[in-house]
Amino acid sequence: MIFIENEGNTNPKLNLALEEYILRHFSADNDYLLFYINEPSIIIGRNQNTLEEINHNYVEENNIHIVRRISGGGAVYHDFGNLNFSFITNHDVKSLNNFKKFTAPVIKVLNNLGLNAELKGRNDIQVDEKKISGTAQFSTGKRMVSHGTLLLDTDLGEVVNALNVKMSKIQSKGHKSVRSRVANISEFLKEPLAIEDFRQLVLEGLYEESEPFETYHLTLEEWSGVHQLKAEKYDTWDWNYGRSPKFNIHRTKRFPVGEIDLRIFVEKGYIKEFKIFGDFFGKEPVEHLEQLLTDIRYDHSTISEVLKDVDLNEYFGDVQKEEVIDLIYGEDA
Repeated sequence: MIFIENEGNTNPKLNLALEEYILRHFSADNDYLLFYINEPSIIIGRNQNTLEEINHNYVEENNIHIVRRISGGGAVYHDFGNLNFSFITNHDVKSLNNFKKFTAPVIKVLNNLGLNAELKGRNDIQVDEKKISGTAQFSTGKRMVSHGTLLLDTDLGEVVNALNVKMSKIQSKGHKSVRSRVANISEFLKEPLAIEDFRQLVLEGLYEESEPFETYHLTLEEWSGVHQLKAEKYDTWDWNYGRSPKFNIHRTKRFPVGEIDLRIFVEKGYIKEFKIFGDFFGKEPVEHLEQLLTDIRYDHSTISEVLKDVDLNEYFGDVQKEEVIDLIYGEDA
């Protein structure tokens, strides 16, 4: 394992560009660990509709960064009280969506700090039924990134202020509010702990779980590549927001894997636009499905035929094909 030093950068667009650059350009002979702390920001899941996830006026008034990440899952709030960790490894089909595997060493570090931490639900680390970390994954097919948050002393009021939390998500969690089920790690510690000291404790704890780490500092040429990726992707409106689709049919359902939200524009019986949003985790980009389902007749048999040989688990996780088809074209969605 090689620890990548991010040199104290707190710009979320730069940190996410750094993470992706390591994923796509660093040697597959090694595993990498990256830590970063971001300025106040909302990090949007790969498949989410940004404008519907954020409180736009509040975000604008408070200069909160909006950045889309390459992994699936839901929107999260970052600030200087939140430590982000990222493991970059070779792709392993058994490890993809196996959040238990890569969170285990992090949970052990938290346990050593006196927290009763454990993995719960799809991808949350909890202490006494309170969420203190959310995790997500992305795979290129050859390499994968498994990353998460650690809420040490985040302004949890801002989580509620900056995000639009959908009622379907609140209902699925069985709680009345986000604030009631999220907590800071600091609430469970006997003594106050600065984020820099917490970062060092987590790093030392992970050292103990592995062979001694090498610390790596990027070259000027590598940083130039990171900044180029930031400029071409993470700085752009198209990546962070994207075009709001034209639609006249809106169908949404929360599955165990997460919410699937469909926007479909049908004209003269044919699907002219098809857009998939949601906080699910999948390996393959949903753009492939969107293309397959465009310019076909909007009827059950045609949709079923188009999807006949498609493994939808690659796009959404563990779902039944008929349930998705019924969501696209059915009576009970």
